[in-house]
Amino acid sequence: MTMPANDSDPVLITGAAPSYEEQFAARKRKYVIMMCCRIPCLILAGLTYHVWWLALGFLAISVPLPWIAVLIANDRPPRKSENVSTYQREAKAIEGTTHRVIDG
Repeated sequence: MTMPANDSDPVLITGAAPSYEEQFAARKRKYVIMMCCRIPCLILAGLTYHVWWLALGFLAISVPLPWIAVLIANDRPPRKSENVSTYQREAKAIEGTTHRVIDG
């Protein structure tokens, strides 16, 4: 185990998930990057309008990007599966199956 450079630096000792703010910042960053990729596609489609198939290809790439960006931005990391150890006992009958009958 590597010791921290400074004794005041925190050491991660748990497998805790990132905070909500960190998750939100990462999702927002992904959204901005994907939407910034759409702008060059639209510009390239406008610049290559004389080659119709190339312009159509750039448009085809740029059309689903907002939808994909929203899906990725709204996606949260999966929850950790927690397997809780519980006591499982064997089911037993309260009484035995044979009874002695007394006629009186």
